[in-house]
This record gives sequence, structure tokens and C-alpha cells, in this order.
Amino acid sequence: MDTQALLTPVTLGGHTLNNRVVMAPMTRSRAYNRDRAPTDLHVEYYAQRATAGLLITEGSQISPQGVGYVHTPGIHSEAQVRGWKKVTDAVHARGGRIFSQLWHVGRVSHPDFHDGTLPVAPSAINPGTQSFTPRGLKDTLTPRALETAEVRQIVQDYVRAAQHAMQAGFDGVELHAANGYLIEQFLRDSSNRRSDEYGGSIPNRARFLFEILGEVGDAIGAGRVGVRLSPANTWNVPADSDTRALYDFVIGALSSYDPAYLHLREATGDMSAIPNMVQNVSEYYRTVFRGVLITNTGYDRDKGNAVISKGQADLVAFGVPYIANPDLVERFRIGAALAQADQNTFYQGGARGYVDYPPLQAAAA
Repeated sequence: MDTQALLTPVTLGGHTLNNRVVMAPMTRSRAYNRDRAPTDLHVEYYAQRATAGLLITEGSQISPQGVGYVHTPGIHSEAQVRGWKKVTDAVHARGGRIFSQLWHVGRVSHPDFHDGTLPVAPSAINPGTQSFTPRGLKDTLTPRALETAEVRQIVQDYVRAAQHAMQAGFDGVELHAANGYLIEQFLRDSSNRRSDEYGGSIPNRARFLFEILGEVGDAIGAGRVGVRLSPANTWNVPADSDTRALYDFVIGALSSYDPAYLHLREATGDMSAIPNMVQNVSEYYRTVFRGVLITNTGYDRDKGNAVISKGQADLVAFGVPYIANPDLVERFRIGAALAQADQNTFYQGGARGYVDYPPLQAAAA
């Protein structure tokens, strides 16, 4: 095993990245303003971590309809574009590369975010979870099924959001098609019971994703668009009746779109009791997808070096380790111990637990 594999350069979306360490997208709930726009805290947070080969932002709503969590930023207004421009300028000034994750939560929302109106979804099926609303955790309700014309409108919302991301100076965008949010709700037959061209067969259920990918690619360039999928996910959405067949089709078809990358989440536990669900996601789909592959979930330095050395992925995304270790790349380089993140501050807002984790040299001093 190459113990420095994570630190070798790699080409992605026309960019040569300094290393193969990716900062995974993580909701941090720090957009404490009525515009849901990034603040100076966001600028500091992302700039601190700019030594990553690639930064992927927290999920950012493509429209007001897409919001589903308190204090999360968007990418659909002028104020939000201005806020993100400060972030990208700061990251680029430190030699970093940054993609914006485009997000619509669909049914995993609550009327409290929408002036009392219901969230939208492929079908009127309650996810049976809870939404973190401005008034605290509340049970989700049965959403309103989207009309066919509305689905096409949301495709255009993704296109506009991607164009806004380019105006804000991002190097690319990531389509959040994982974790049980809107795109994955269309993919799975457990949440999609539609009878129009967006429901029924696997190609029909995948139509929404591929329309977004195609039109966003046409608007900003396919090499600037990544896709995040979670084939072993059961959070926010139940398994598909044949999850393996679904993602075999989707990931097989992705290659023809020549995206910047495919970002896969590994299983978070034992999935062997679920029929037709892949357990070792990146290892399995490496042979299906012809392109740059990012793997994510549960990696440390040694596991990251190993998966790259084996050729099962090109880059590795790290989530929680990046919260407490803004200099994660340097710690990997010298084999230093990692600081531990305080889970109580993940979503509480403010600087504490966000920008106050010191880099290694400052911690030692």
C-alpha cells in the first residue's frame, strides 16, 4: 500500500488537484440571516480548509421550495451569490478548488418553511421522519405530489442554481442525488409511485436526474458537474424493490454524460438483510463507472490510502474529520493524531465548533 497515495495529484474536471483529499459536503447550519446567505464565518471556515484537493460545500438550496433545515444557505438569490463569491475568492486565494452542492430536500421538509404549504415530492407519501424546523423538531407530513410541468420547472431551478454558482466563482457543482432527498426520491420506487414519464420503470424514475444532469451540463459544461449517489442508503427513503438494478442502470448510464466525477457514499452498516443492495459500494461500481470516482463514509488516513492504492477510487471524501482538523492534509502528511470534533456544536450556530479548531502548529503552541 502507498502510504502517501492520498497526497498525490489528480486531474478532475479540467483541474489538477494538489491531492486526493476531498472535504465532504456537510450541513453546518450557520446561515443566520433572513437571506439564507453565507456570512464571513463561512468565508473563514472554507478558507481554513482550502488545502484539500477539493472542497464541496454544504448542501445549498436551489430555490426557496428546496429548503428543509434551519439556517442552511441557498444559491438562488443575489444575496446568496454575493455571499458565496466571498467564499470562493478566499478559497482560490489559498490555492484551493471548490464545488457547490446543489440541493432540494423534497418531502423531507415541513410547512413551517413554506408559509404553511406542504412540501413537494414525486408522490404523496410521508417519509415518516422528522424535520428540523425553526420551531424545533417536528414530524414530517404527507407531501404534495408534483405535477409533471412542475417537475420540468424544478429542472430549470437546478440550471439557474448552477449558473448562479458560476457567477459566484465556483469551479463546479455537485448534484445532491443521495441521502433520500428529492432526486433520490424520484429514483426509488418506494417513494415514487408516479404514472407519468417520471415514474414506473427504472429509466423513467431516473429521467429527472438525467434531465438535470444534461441541462446543467449544457449550461455550464459537463466537466463542471459532479453527481453524488448513495446506493446503500436507507436514511430518509426506504430501499428500492431492486436497489442493485436501479443503481446499475443509473451509474452505467452516467458515464455517457462525462461528468466531472461520481461521488459515492458507502453503507453505514450491515446491509446484508436487504435483498439486492450492494454493500461495498465503491468497489462494486468502480467497474461500472468510467470516470473519476470519489468515495465517502467511514474513512481514515490508512483506509483512504488503501482504497486509492487498490484502484477502487480516485479521491476520498472526509466529513467529520474535517470539522475539527482544518489542516487535515498536513496531519495526514506527517501522520499526526487528529483532533476530535464536538458533536454538540455541529449545528448550533456561531463560531464555536466551526472556525475555532486550531491547526496543528497552533495547537502545539
